[in-house]
Amino acid sequence: MAIVVKRVYEAASPSDGVRVLVDRLWPRGLKKEEAAVKFWLRDLAPSDELRQWFHANLDGWRMFRKRYLKELAGEKASAAVEKLHHLAEGKRQVTLLYASRNEEYNNATVLKELLEGMPKPPSSVGRSAIGRGRIRKAKRL
Repeated sequence: MAIVVKRVYEAASPSDGVRVLVDRLWPRGLKKEEAAVKFWLRDLAPSDELRQWFHANLDGWRMFRKRYLKELAGEKASAAVEKLHHLAEGKRQVTLLYASRNEEYNNATVLKELLEGMPKPPSSVGRSAIGRGRIRKAKRL
């Protein structure tokens, strides 16, 4: 599986493979035809509160990443992560698109790490975590 992270404002190319927008809002000033987006997975985007917090605290990357991974453990986000895993299966190339000006620190880079099996991901995120939350809650009771 080949995962690439690219700014949505960059021109689309045939080597992009499946282009997936991972932002909650449509990028400003960009027409849908120009973006050439195949899938728009809004539920993969960080919450508005987290996004705004990170833009105000750019030196808080580690905390953003931790909080964002926690958000991805939610019901809707987990389903979207599962869909993204499905898209990335096999030899297809998947390009994760984001609108942020910060090319190094953004939610798409976290998703890329997650798909590529980042070192010790939280057990509550990803394809093997689906449905596991119910078992944990039952064990606590």
